[in-house]
Amino acid sequence: MSVLDIPELALVALVGVSGSGKSTFAGRHFAPSQVLSSDAFRAMVADDENDQSASADAFDALHYVAAKRLRAGRLTVVDATNLQPHARAALVRVAREHDVLPVAIVLDVPEALAWERTEARSDRTFGRQVLARMSRDLRRSYGQLAREGFRKVHVLRGTDEIDRAEIRYERMFNDRRELTGPFDIVGDVHGCRAELETLLLRLGWRLHHDEAGRAVDATHPSGRTAVFVGDLVDRGPDSPGVLRLVMGMVAAGHALCVPGNHEQKLLRKLRGRNVKVAHGLAETLDQLAAEPAEFTAEVASFVDGLVSHYLLDDGRLVVAHAGLKEEYQGRASGRVRAFALYGETTGETDEYGLPVRYPWAREYRGAATVVYGHTPNPEPEWINNTICVDTGCVFGGRLTALRYPERELVSVPAEREWYAPVRPLVAAPSRPDAVLELTDVAGRRHVEHKYGSLTVPAENAAAALEVMSRFAVDPRWLVWLPPTMAPSSTSRLDGYLEHPTEAFADYRSAGVDRVVCEEKHMGSRAVVLVCREPDGGPFGPGGGMVHTRTGRPFFGGPLDTELLDRVRAAVTAAGLWAELETDWLLLDCELLPWSAKAGGLIREQYAGVGAAGRAALPATLTAVDAAAARGLDVTALRERTARRLDDVLAYTSAYRAYVGPTDGLRGVTLAPFAVLAGGSAGYADRDHGWHLAQADRLCAADPEFFTPTRRQVVDLGDADAVQAATRWWLELTEAGGEGMVVKPYAGPAARSERGSLLQPGIKCRGREYLRIIYGPGYTEPAELAALRKRSLGRKRGMALREHGLGLAALDALVDGAPLWRRHELVFAILACESEPVDPRL
Repeated sequence: MSVLDIPELALVALVGVSGSGKSTFAGRHFAPSQVLSSDAFRAMVADDENDQSASADAFDALHYVAAKRLRAGRLTVVDATNLQPHARAALVRVAREHDVLPVAIVLDVPEALAWERTEARSDRTFGRQVLARMSRDLRRSYGQLAREGFRKVHVLRGTDEIDRAEIRYERMFNDRRELTGPFDIVGDVHGCRAELETLLLRLGWRLHHDEAGRAVDATHPSGRTAVFVGDLVDRGPDSPGVLRLVMGMVAAGHALCVPGNHEQKLLRKLRGRNVKVAHGLAETLDQLAAEPAEFTAEVASFVDGLVSHYLLDDGRLVVAHAGLKEEYQGRASGRVRAFALYGETTGETDEYGLPVRYPWAREYRGAATVVYGHTPNPEPEWINNTICVDTGCVFGGRLTALRYPERELVSVPAEREWYAPVRPLVAAPSRPDAVLELTDVAGRRHVEHKYGSLTVPAENAAAALEVMSRFAVDPRWLVWLPPTMAPSSTSRLDGYLEHPTEAFADYRSAGVDRVVCEEKHMGSRAVVLVCREPDGGPFGPGGGMVHTRTGRPFFGGPLDTELLDRVRAAVTAAGLWAELETDWLLLDCELLPWSAKAGGLIREQYAGVGAAGRAALPATLTAVDAAAARGLDVTALRERTARRLDDVLAYTSAYRAYVGPTDGLRGVTLAPFAVLAGGSAGYADRDHGWHLAQADRLCAADPEFFTPTRRQVVDLGDADAVQAATRWWLELTEAGGEGMVVKPYAGPAARSERGSLLQPGIKCRGREYLRIIYGPGYTEPAELAALRKRSLGRKRGMALREHGLGLAALDALVDGAPLWRRHELVFAILACESEPVDPRL
């Protein structure tokens, strides 16, 4: 049996004369979708697979499809004679363009047998001399295939070898997707052995030493795997010590390592190549000169065996020294290795004479997290799901590791500056903090933050950009947007779609034992950023900003200014400026009544439905009663019409409860329920009792303008408290209220026992209010049964994503992060609002 080893991702060229059995071989060993046949492509373009005049167009189409398959990472087999060098060169070129290995499988059968098979086919009309020429071309090909670029050449001679052949797929050396971690990914060490040992200890590793007391291995009690991003050597005080430790960890299976450009240069020097001894190589050579020759030989062998990059955790993690673009991940070619080692440069040099790196990470849109080093930075920064963990230890910075999948950064300071950097480690910012660039938010982007990560699709970014550029407030004032809110799980109680029982159960299942039930005000969400001084603040001209939950000015013009004046006066009267030691506050509020902001919506969308129903249904009842008077049996029709009229009247009462007369701010009230940030402090970690207490102080300071938020604090393990809160909800909703919002009492930043963010709030809306949302007759048994099938998963996922982004934006705000970073987070919240989620939820 002949075993043919083929990479899982490759371009396989079958080579053989007509009649050698290539198609039969392909059909036996490969899926039909994997095989591209020249005959089939001739049939596609000319309706005749034997029309040789169509070969040029057929192969053009074949190469196009092969390129598409290879770009998608799919094994591709080309079933053609492939006897001419130019035909094979085209296939090698397609493989190289997509950074996969070209493989040749040669099927060599006796010419007589091939001719016998050819004669047996009625669709083959060429003469024996053509087959003889093919045989000569095949013999010439034997010595050329490897030189032409085929990385593997398998030759099967005779029908016995061909029939007994077995295909065995090889994983690429860089494909370690079966390793799921957890990982500790260590940045550029550059000979800083002491700092490396300190970092490993900080990460919980245990060092193992040889008889001479040198660290030669390390293990982690939790079974973690270390991954080194390369540049272990040069510049630092003990490159051999670093190599000894890392080589021992790799040999024991406790670590992985990818090569850095410094290891590659050292290898070339050790192999006798002519290299320039600079950038710390001289120090490494001097240190290795003091080591035994066997150790230096082991170093050369170790470096020579390192793979350009690793694909880990089912493809979710990529580690490469200088990073790796999405299209190179899991591929193998010279340019892939070069990018992984050196990155990409613009061809320019900076003022220090160093090459200017092309910012590939700014354009990265891949799903895999890419962790790399190579270019030292003062601080690691997530950029589009990539992070550089080289923090310049050898230059006096820090040695940093990324814990994966936790995405936690751990670092230790350098013991000293071991090597003076050509370019200062603390570089000037590339742009002013307040400058925004379109590339920050346009296109498909991956946004990383403290509370998680998400990918913003290009179409969602485009929708958000439309709002931001045409309608939103000045980005300097747009510091936070509230997350959407998901409803409780669907109730099975007769007549109800939402009920407190399910809301409490939702939080109880997440491990929450105490919640606050807040009256849900039926108004319009208003985010108020108010400054102590009316004529200026830290965010730009003006004394504040009031905007909607989509970032638009609330009223626009003088009315917003008047509203801010009332809020500012109340904050002053309540003494919050001094107590919180701030000159500005960010408040989350609801502005009442609903009609103050949504009057047009109520008239166009709701009042019209109510008016039409109130006009048509009584007339319908009159006609039905007339029919009954003539002896017709219309009892069922009358009952159904009467129920529809009752539903319309209830629907009208529901929306009318939220309509009130206003004149400017007269008749308008504001219900604050959270104080999110102020000065250099964020308050998302305060419990909701604290937030509502501050809101109560504003209400007490100006009771005419501020509306309090009624609430109930509930211990979910207390059945009496749960029943009391349920009765309270029934009283609220039966009196015309919208319902309540249930929140973890611990506060906006509350987490579950597993450490994940909790839903910021679960809304539980009243039975009558939901008529506005689902229509007057939604309580009909058939309609209610259909609505109970509603899916809440996408809505809840959106709420959590937006909530995490909002918390990150608040952190960035109080930490003094650049405007572009804050704006990136707020923009992503708005982009999430373009997700296709049922708006009624």
